[in-house]
Parts: sequence; structure tokens; C-alpha cells
Amino acid sequence: MTTNSYLTISNNRQDQAYQYLVQGDYYQATSFYQQAIDVEPNTKLYYWYLGLTLLLQGQENEAQATWLLAMMEDEPEKVDSLSSELANFLSTHAQRFFAEANYASTYLLRQHIQQIQPTNIPNLLHLINIAIELEIFCGDNICSWELVEVLNLYQPEEIEINLLMQSLQRILDYEPLHPSSLEFAKACLPHLGNLYKYFAVLLVTAVKIAHSYGVPAQAIEFAKLCMQINSQDTELLKHLASFYQISGNHIKAIETAKYCYSLLENDSLVDKVYGNHLVLKTLINTGGYWDESQTYLQKQKLLLNLLIEQQPNIDDKAKISRLLLSGFFFAYFQDNPQQYREIQNQLAALCESNLQKYALKKTDWYEHRNQLIPKNYSEHRRRLKVGYISSCFRQHSVGWLARWLFEHHNREAFELYGYFVSYQERDEPLQEWYTKQFEIVHKLGIDSIKIAETICKDEIDILIDLDSLTVDVTCEVMALKPAKVQATWLGWDASGIPAVDYYIADPYVLPDDAQDYYSEKIWRLPQSYIAVDGFEVGVPTLRREDLNIPSDAIVYLSSQGGCKRHPDTVKLQMKVLKAVPNSYLLIKGLADAEAIQSFFTEIANEEGVDCERLRFLPMVSSEAVHRANLTIADVVLDTFPYNGATTTLETLWMGIPLVTKVGKQFAARNSYTMMRNVGITEGIAWTDEEYVKWGIRLGKDEALRQQIAWKLRQSRQTAPLWNAKQFTCEMEKAYKQMWQSYIEK
Repeated sequence: MTTNSYLTISNNRQDQAYQYLVQGDYYQATSFYQQAIDVEPNTKLYYWYLGLTLLLQGQENEAQATWLLAMMEDEPEKVDSLSSELANFLSTHAQRFFAEANYASTYLLRQHIQQIQPTNIPNLLHLINIAIELEIFCGDNICSWELVEVLNLYQPEEIEINLLMQSLQRILDYEPLHPSSLEFAKACLPHLGNLYKYFAVLLVTAVKIAHSYGVPAQAIEFAKLCMQINSQDTELLKHLASFYQISGNHIKAIETAKYCYSLLENDSLVDKVYGNHLVLKTLINTGGYWDESQTYLQKQKLLLNLLIEQQPNIDDKAKISRLLLSGFFFAYFQDNPQQYREIQNQLAALCESNLQKYALKKTDWYEHRNQLIPKNYSEHRRRLKVGYISSCFRQHSVGWLARWLFEHHNREAFELYGYFVSYQERDEPLQEWYTKQFEIVHKLGIDSIKIAETICKDEIDILIDLDSLTVDVTCEVMALKPAKVQATWLGWDASGIPAVDYYIADPYVLPDDAQDYYSEKIWRLPQSYIAVDGFEVGVPTLRREDLNIPSDAIVYLSSQGGCKRHPDTVKLQMKVLKAVPNSYLLIKGLADAEAIQSFFTEIANEEGVDCERLRFLPMVSSEAVHRANLTIADVVLDTFPYNGATTTLETLWMGIPLVTKVGKQFAARNSYTMMRNVGITEGIAWTDEEYVKWGIRLGKDEALRQQIAWKLRQSRQTAPLWNAKQFTCEMEKAYKQMWQSYIEK
């Protein structure tokens, strides 16, 4: 037979064998390639194909032996070039399998390429992507494949940038917390450092790690990597300041916020407002920086009044969001709601106007919102559609308190929708519980326009906001008016957003003239704006002997965050302590430990109180343990002008007397309404003098403390504060009346 005849037979066999391979008939393909090798033993391609067909049949050892045989039969100096040839061959077929969505075979081939060429970075990057596709990737793969070391072998111009960027993003989406993911991100810096997308992906990852996973230390490391790219990016600095604060490094938080403000100080008025707010936020949350905080507060008032006067057009959605919250801290400094509510209402109106313009400009859904909200509903509808929107359907004060409403909600009369803002999958029982309370659950991100569109399409009748000014995204959604009736409840004071129809309160938490300075209509429930059926209580971990406190001593407790530590109230607490012999004050709450200790020590010295009578407590492992530890106290001293809320409920549930001063603003009347709704008036003060007198009397009068404790225990059976079922009925009645008012318009 001639050479041409052999070639014809070989080509025919190769074509037929390849068809079998493509069709997945690996047994037939193997037979043909074996015959082809018999005819042309020097053609390496047949060995590559034969090994491939064996590999795809699960005969890995046989496949490797076939490839090795082909290489051993050639000159030793050709082994490297043959290895490259084999790797390219396998890569071609890996790409074909990937295009066919045959990910298992793709992964198998990529693994063998990695064995042949361990430093083939394109293959390693493809291997990462396919492993993630198959959900079998883990951070340890970065170490086992020596990915960082291999990447460092390459010069920037030798790397396929798009593939590297895609791989990094997928790793950070899939395994953001693994230490190796951070190391890989660092190794990418020389190759991707000039890409804005690289910077953006790192920053988004940092935000997710800090706020969704609760690991601020890791978030700081990603932010520091961003700093190497652009240390003057104010968006980065804003988040970095927050990461430092969450991690407890308050001094670095202040330093970062001030640096951010220095970069914004010469920018627009809007930027100045935000920069000043950022510094104010870090100072007040740190605790103890009261004089400096006052300086920034006064500057904030001036800037906001100037902004309201100018009424600028703002086409940057992020800047609009920041402005919404820029008056947040007024209530912590002064009990003057007439003044700060006026500023907040005008600020909210300005932001709402700009946000609605932005929505009209960027998307067409808002233009058709009225079509999505038809008004021709019958007032005899079987069930009202009530939507609840919050980022706090989880282990959070709002999450713990709001659950009782859902526990008792009448599903026959109300169709419940849940809008989970910034939802993250996590192993958290309370979040899981909430997902089961709604007929329809939307696990959403942070795009307010998309969230509003979702609510519109659900044709929600009444939308209840549980976040108010604590979350900018929720405020944005409410400003877009996606529901027919909108109300704010529980999470904070009213936002002042004109699109919000009602603010849910009660007869006590706001004074009689409050409607004069609220833009929302105040809807007063008949008894209390909040009720719970109780709290879980753990095992106490705090004992007097551990704190070196005598068993016969009087123990006062103040448990609040640093932002509520107003010096005027601390002075009153020191006057109480000074007047009650053998008494101690326990101080607990989120803040900078050193700053708070210095703050209390300085005031104690000014008031002539021995600092040895102060005890600073660390945070504990859970809310249940915290509640159990409350029993170490004889009397709890509330803060002013910003009272406790959840802490007050917990104090009363545990049967402990409370001293609170009542003011005019919502934040200064929380404890008052709770005490009224539990049937206790002892400890309610209207002046500084009354606060001190009640503190002294409750410290000295053991019989009175016992009487209050007994009344609190008895109240569990009768008080509106502990009757969540009755409270839910009152809320549902309010919803029906709100809807009736809408129908009648």
C-alpha cells in the first residue's frame, strides 16, 4: 500500500474518531485512535486523543500512561515542547466542553493541564472559574495551586487582564472571608492597579465583609489595599472610617473621617455637609469628645441652613442619600424638636425632590408609577396588602421588638409582604424566622429604584418603614412613594420625607403639640406604640464579687452607647452617686473604652466623686446574657436627651427600677411612654432636680425598690406594654382606618 493510501485511511479514521469523541461515544473513539497509532506510531496527536478518550471514560491512570509513553519515545530535549503541545491540546478541548456547558469535563481537563504545567496562569484562572461554577472551589485551592506564587512570576504585560479581573471578582464573591482571597487580591495589584474596576471590586467586597458578614478587621485590610491605589478617594475614606468604628478602633475612625473632610472642604456645599457629618458621626459614637462634637454640630446646622436656602439641584444619587441622614445626630445633643424637626423636614423635602427627578431621568418605571398604583380598589377587599420594609429583620433591636407584631398578625385580614433591604444569606435564626412570616418575601440589595419598582408591582396598599433615618436606602424607597399609603414605625423618629403619610406614635411618646412640627400626620395608637410578650433571658455572668463591690452596696447601672453620653446627664448621675453612701455606678455600652473612661473620670472628679466607685463593663456574648446581667443593678439611670428604648424595655421586664427624665422630643420620651404603659410613675422626672431626687430616693429606699419590682412583676399579666396581641389589634385597626381615609380621598 502506498504512503498516500495510508494517509487517506488515517484521515478518514481521524475524522470518524473525532465524530465519536464529539458525540460522547468514547469507547468507539478509543478503538479508532488505537488503530491510528498502529498505522502511524510517530504521530503524537493520536496519543493526545487516545489519552483524552481514556480520561473521559474515567481511566485517568491509563490516560496519563498513554501521554507519558508518547513523550518517552521522543528525544529528552523535546519533552518540554511536547508538554506544551499536550497542554494546548487539552486547553482547546476544555474550551469546547465549557462552551457546551459540560463543566465537569472542563474541570477534569483543566486539572490535568495544571499537573502538566503548574505555572500556567491562564489555566489556573480558568480552573478557578470552573471550580466556582461547580461550587467546589474553596479558599484553600489558592494555596494548594500556589496561585499567588505563580502570579508573582508573571510580568503585568504577560497577563490576560480581563481573565484575571474576572477570576478575582468571582473569588471575592464566592470566598470573601478566606485569608487567601485577600492575599490573591494583593498579588493582583501590580497587574490590575490601574483599573478602576479593580478598585471598585475591592471596595464593594470590603463593604460586604464589614456590614453583611460582620468582620470589619478583614474589611479594613481590603480598604488599605484600595488606599494603595487612591488614598484620596472620599468614598473609600467614608467606608474606611466606618470599618474602623465598627472594629472598635475609634481613634483611627476619627482620623480617617477628618482626612476625608479635609478633601471635601473645598468642594461643593453638598460635599461639605457630608464631610462634616462624617466627622460628627465618628466623634459622637466614640464617646467622650463632647466639646469637639458640639463644634461640628454647630457647623452642621449652619451648612444645612445654607443648603436649604440654596435649594440646589443634585443629580448624584449617592450625594442625595447622604444628605438625607446628615441631620441625624441633632437629637443626641439637645431636646429641641421644634428647631431640628424644621431643618429635617426641609432637608428631607429637598432630597425627595432631587431623588424623584433622578428616578425620572434614569429609569422609566417611576414615570408610570401612577399607572402601577390604581385607585379603583374596593373598600370591601378581602385582605389589605401590607408591606414591611427594613434592613433589620435579623438580630437587631428593631428585629427583636417587631417580631411580636408578626407573631400575632391576622393573616385572614392582611396579606403580608416583606422587603428585606441589603439581605445577606447568613446562619441567623431570627432572620430565618422573619422569612417565614410573610406570604411574599423579597430578598433585596441596595438599589432603591429597583426596590421601589418591586413594591409598585406588588401593588402594596400600606407600606410600613421600620428604619427611618437609620438606613439611607429605605429612606430613598419611601421618598419614591411606591405604595398608596406609607407610614414610619418603631425604628427611629420620623424622617420628615413628604411622601410618608403617617408617623405611628402613642399618647405619651410625643407631646400634644408635636403635630405643629411634624410633616407626617401623627397617628397615635390608644396606649403604646410598642409592645412585647417578653424577652429571652440567659444565665448571668456578672457578680458583685467579681467587680470588687460589697454585697450590701447600692449598684446603679447605665447601659447605653457612647453617642448617648451627654455630659449634663452624667453630671446628674454623679450627683446621685455622691449623695448615696456605699454606692457604685456600672457603665456599659459601645464606645471607645479609653475615651469613655476618661470622660466619666473627668466629670466624677469635677463633682467630687471617688473614681473608685465607677466600674466599666465589657460587652457580653448575647442579648439574653445582657438581660440576665441587669439583675446586678438596684437602679438603672437613663440617659437624656436621648433615652433608652430596647434597654428600657429590658430593664422593666427584669423588674428593675428606672430613673428617666422626660423631654419634648421622641428620643427623650421613650422611657416615659414605656413606664406609663407598665403602670410605673416612680422614677419619672421632668427636671434635672427631680432626676437627682429620684435617683437618691430609689438608692436609699429599699422598700420602695421592692415595691416597684413587685409591681413590675405583676404588670406582666396586665400592662399594655406586655400585651403584644392587643397591640397588634390596635395596629391592624389603624391600618384599616388609614386605608379607609385613602379610599375616601
